Amino acid sequence: MSYLLDTNILLRSVELSHPMNSDAVNAINKLLGQGETLHIVPQNLIEFWDVYTRPIERNGLGRTAIEAEVEIKRLKTIFHLSLDTEAVYSEWEGLVITHSVIGINVHDTRLVAAMLVHGITHILTFNTKDFARYSEIIAVNPTKIASE
Repeated sequence: MSYLLDTNILLRSVELSHPMNSDAVNAINKLLGQGETLHIVPQNLIEFWDVYTRPIERNGLGRTAIEAEVEIKRLKTIFHLSLDTEAVYSEWEGLVITHSVIGINVHDTRLVAAMLVHGITHILTFNTKDFARYSEIIAVNPTKIASE
């Protein structure tokens, strides 16, 4: 199996004081220990940079651009970066039309499109309900991984 890490997993894994930190870290470590390939895509890194550098009073982590650069470089050494291709947009467009996706959910659909293009079968996420409409992939909550 291969897994895409949702951005919420990446963020929780670096926010040591967050209550979901241990679930994210334990699931990542368990999957890596089992030899699973864990992927990230450019959209993850863009979303990560956004939240990581956003001020705390605006629901971000309040880090600097330099800190974000260092953290993203670190993430790219741990996880496989599956790059965007022209096929990702075509796949995304088909998915949003087929599933009548509206609003903010278009971003999750783009992650699904990247998964399908790169042959990634599972997404590790705290928001499994956001991916329930996509029968093509399997959304897994990290608490399920940690308890297995």
